[in-house]
Amino acid sequence: MRIASLVTRITQQLRRDRRTLALFFLAPLLILTLMYFIFDTEASDLKLVVTGSDETMVKALKQADFQVTTAEEFSQEKMIENDSDGWLHVENGKMKLTLLNDEPSRAKAIQMQMMQALQGNEKNTPSIEKQYVYGDASTKGFDTFSPMLVSFFVFFFVFLIAGIALLKERTSGTLERLLATPIKRYEIVVGYVIGYGLFALGQTIIVVLYAVNVLDIVLVGSIWLVLLTNILVALVALSLGTLLSSFATSEFQMVQFIPLVIVPQVFFTGIFPLDGMSDWLQKIGKIMPLYYASDAMKGIMYKGFTFNEVLLDLLILLAFAAVFITINIISLKKYRAL
Repeated sequence: MRIASLVTRITQQLRRDRRTLALFFLAPLLILTLMYFIFDTEASDLKLVVTGSDETMVKALKQADFQVTTAEEFSQEKMIENDSDGWLHVENGKMKLTLLNDEPSRAKAIQMQMMQALQGNEKNTPSIEKQYVYGDASTKGFDTFSPMLVSFFVFFFVFLIAGIALLKERTSGTLERLLATPIKRYEIVVGYVIGYGLFALGQTIIVVLYAVNVLDIVLVGSIWLVLLTNILVALVALSLGTLLSSFATSEFQMVQFIPLVIVPQVFFTGIFPLDGMSDWLQKIGKIMPLYYASDAMKGIMYKGFTFNEVLLDLLILLAFAAVFITINIISLKKYRAL
C-alpha cells in the first residue's frame, strides 16, 4: 500500500512537470532523427585535380569515382582555396601526388582508389611521389578532431557549472536580494560573467595546457591563439549557461538542457564529415557556437592558421556571447523592472 502511494506521488509529480515529460519523450526522438539524417548522408566524391596527364589516365581516374578536374597550372594555394582532396601532377613519366590531408580517411581513400585505377590502366604499377599539405603519412583521424574535443569540454563544463551556480543563486534568494538594491541589471550580469569567468579562464588554461603538453595533442599553430579561442568559447558557454538557468527551477531541470543544447552541437563540430550532409543540415550547424569554435581550433592546431585566418570564427563567437549577455540583461526584467 505504501509503495502504491509512493508510485502515485511520483507519477503525479512528473505529470505536473511538463518540461520533464517533453524532454523524456521528445528529446530522444529529436536526437535520433538528427543522427538518422547525419549518418544517412553519403560521403562526397573525392576531388582530384590532374595536371600534365593524358586523356587515358584522366578517363581511368573518372571511372574510379574521382571528381576529376584538369588544369594546365595548379598550386597548393589553389588546392586549399578550392578544398581539393588531391592534386596529381604528371611530368616526364613521373607522378607526384599532393594530398590535402584535411581528413586522413579521405587521403587514404584517394591513394587506394588511385592505385586501383592505375593498375587497371598500366601494365606496371607506377611509383608515385607523395607529399602532404597538412600533417603527414602517419597522421591519424584523432589528430584532426582532437582539437575540437578541447573546445567541446571547455564549453560543456563551463555551461553546466555556470548554469547550476547561477541557479543556486536564484533559488537561494541571493539574486532577489541583489535586485532589491539600486544595482542595475547590466551590472549584475557583467558581475556574474566576470566572477564566474575568472574560474572559467583558469579551467580553460588548465585544459588547453594539459591537452597539448601532457596528452601531446597536435599543435602546429600558436598556443596563445588556442587559449584566446577557448576563452571566447568559455565566454559563450558562460553567457548561455546563465541565460538558460533562468528557465530552470532545479539542478535537474538545468541538466535537462544538455540533450537539447549540447548534444546536437556535437554533430556539427567536424567529428562527423560535414561535406556529405544535406544543405539544410549544414545550415543548422552554422547557427551553433561549437561549429565556429571547432573550425577555429582545427585550423589553429592542425593546419597552423594565423590570427587573420580564424578572425571571422572568433568574431562570430564574440557575437554569440554579446547576444546571450544582452538577452540575460533583458530577462532580468521579469524579476524587477528598472
